[in-house]
Amino acid sequence: MIESEDQRRRPNRVVAFVPDLMDRSRLGRLGAIPVVHVSGPAALAAEARDGDLVVVDLSRPGVIEGLGQVAGEIVAFASHVDTELLERARAAGCAEVLPRSRFFATLAGRVGGVSE
Repeated sequence: MIESEDQRRRPNRVVAFVPDLMDRSRLGRLGAIPVVHVSGPAALAAEARDGDLVVVDLSRPGVIEGLGQVAGEIVAFASHVDTELLERARAAGCAEVLPRSRFFATLAGRVGGVSE
């Protein structure tokens, strides 16, 4: 059986460092895929595996510095006005770096979850 592009790209799970409770609740509504929340940037490297979608809130201290040790596809978000931070995340190797609003608008489609 040949897999579609969407099936090949669908992650095994989401591993997230997203401390904001409102943002965490939005991740929790994905439904179709497990979401594992970690307590800090260092825990990302210990928890994330190849095949995971790693989600990070760039506005938290220490996130960018630890990204080089993290397996999986990293998608990061921050305020749209913090262009320097968004550029630093791109330079650190994030697969995708998005403004917060766009990140949450497109996340469900990426993982096959329910829309907001």
